[in-house]
Amino acid sequence: MKPVSRIITGTRVTQFVCAVVLASLALTPSLVPRPTVFQGFLAGLWFMIGYGLGLPVHRIVLWAGVKLRAVRLLPATGKAAPRVTRGLRLLALLLLLAYVIIYATLVVGWQNDVRSLVEMEPIDGLGQATFLVTMIVTMGLSYSVFRGIGALRGVAQKIATRKGARAITIKTAGLLTGIGVSLLLVVGLIAGGLGAVGSIYAARDTGTLEGSVKPERPTRSGSPDSHVLWEGLGRQGRAFVGGGPSAAAISTIIGAQGIDPIRVYAGLSQGEDLAARAALVVEELERTGAFEREVLLVATPTGSGWLEPQAIASLEYLYGGNTATASLQYSFQPSWVSFLFDPELSTEASRALFNAVHNRWEQLPAATRPKLAVYGLSLGAQGMQGHFTDLADLIERTDAALFTGPPANSQPWRVLQAARDVGTPIWQPVYQDGTQVRWQSNPGDFAALTGTWAQPRVGYLQHATDPITWLDPSVIWQRPEWLAGSAAEGGRGADVSDSMRWIPGVTFLHLVTDMLVSEAVPPSHGHNFGDVALDGWAQVLPQHGLSQGVLDSIQSVIEQIDTHNPSWE
Repeated sequence: MKPVSRIITGTRVTQFVCAVVLASLALTPSLVPRPTVFQGFLAGLWFMIGYGLGLPVHRIVLWAGVKLRAVRLLPATGKAAPRVTRGLRLLALLLLLAYVIIYATLVVGWQNDVRSLVEMEPIDGLGQATFLVTMIVTMGLSYSVFRGIGALRGVAQKIATRKGARAITIKTAGLLTGIGVSLLLVVGLIAGGLGAVGSIYAARDTGTLEGSVKPERPTRSGSPDSHVLWEGLGRQGRAFVGGGPSAAAISTIIGAQGIDPIRVYAGLSQGEDLAARAALVVEELERTGAFEREVLLVATPTGSGWLEPQAIASLEYLYGGNTATASLQYSFQPSWVSFLFDPELSTEASRALFNAVHNRWEQLPAATRPKLAVYGLSLGAQGMQGHFTDLADLIERTDAALFTGPPANSQPWRVLQAARDVGTPIWQPVYQDGTQVRWQSNPGDFAALTGTWAQPRVGYLQHATDPITWLDPSVIWQRPEWLAGSAAEGGRGADVSDSMRWIPGVTFLHLVTDMLVSEAVPPSHGHNFGDVALDGWAQVLPQHGLSQGVLDSIQSVIEQIDTHNPSWE
């Protein structure tokens, strides 16, 4: 009979402890609530990572001189040994199950707190059961994966033994095999995942969103009068030019005669490079008479080419359709792929498009040319503002700017945030009393500052619960300012849970996963800015002349617009 002391090893204990600790950390509160299945999957994923890290952690502890030997439950001999061992195993299993249930209840409480703060309904009984089952199943599958890796390590050890290798060589062979298989698994998952994403989005780009209809009006790219073919616009380009309000719809809402807004766009395949696509956009602007409109907007889309319908339509309603919006596609991949593997691409695209439009616009008589505005959401906000040298350059070359949900490394946003007036919070900063640039989270925030807002105006729309804005590498090792204290003390935004704590490394990973569900929250929270787009444009371009009643009517229409679930765009 094998000694009972060899049944439960110190290595296995370390791996389980690491797995449970990381799975528990994965379930601590974050900025936005997570769907129950997604939350359970995250717990299982972190369990797998923790279990895998347990082996090197155990080795490090041993190298540090701490002897973690096998747990000796009983002496190596004795008839009662197997029975007691089974009892202790059962006890350990029951304790683990009790911990999972108790901690899961605590997690549900945390999630309901976060959901309440962002105006979402609490998790019901079915949701709690779904979360618990998903978590346990994913943990079990994760454990099975590592047991398989362990079996491969055992095979390597047996092979080494048969060849007469020394004990240290046997252990090394097993360890290297485990590490190698783990690395291959991780690399395979990453490579396979990226390959799958590329294939999926390449196929998506050839499709057409429901509700996107080939335009017949000459004011749109892709129409019969356009030099740009509908088929080459890409999925999001077709949605952009094939959507939006008509002159009749605008007239009905504002109670005055409206005109058809101009929307021009160039797809990824329409031009050899960014410069060629930008030149094509300028040709379309000339063709449609865009330089004779009251407002000319240059907009940078997200990674897949998506432009937020609510933001574009808000400006069009606000100015009775007397607008023209120009954009181009620089990728079909989602924003996070472009951000990770080609972070300068959105900036290069913005530079090419804006310079091409600005050069033509500058040739027009100053008294009659349209107001030139710029816009970008998320990666688009980073790209559009990033190609300007600084705030002074932005103000000098535009008549208005609106940037929504800028990522943490955006410039000049980052410099302006750091130089904000003393005593103003990082999620709602004030810069130089708001004389030229202001921040807004809820409608009315721009106008809340009583000082003069000179023109040209620059506006930032951002939320305290937007993980895209706060995802900064420094969060790994340093407590961020947006988690400095409780909401009552002014240490965090009012919709950020007091239960959320900064945990080195963990909080950064929370932000990474929160990005995936940052749009799945009501307006005024996360990365959802549908309720502030109209007020944002009304403030940075205040010459619209509409009454508050008409603005309210427009807002009710904007809230009904389908944004096509842009979480992965």
